Amino acid sequence: MPKQKTHKGAAKRFRKTGGGKIRRGHAKLRHLLTWKPRKRKRHLGGTTLVSDADEKQTKRLLPYWRKM
Repeated sequence: MPKQKTHKGAAKRFRKTGGGKIRRGHAKLRHLLTWKPRKRKRHLGGTTLVSDADEKQTKRLLPYWRKM
């Protein structure tokens, strides 16, 4: 049986939490930053959890991940 492959694009974008959930970064912080308020940019700088609707698909892209 062939091995499953980790989706390398997903592996660079997601991290697992200690409880097994998946963290992601925010979008809209790469360019056109001059007109965005400071507060908005500050909040976009952190990370957040992947939504429940997307978590199953994201875990499928990362088959060999362990809890960190």
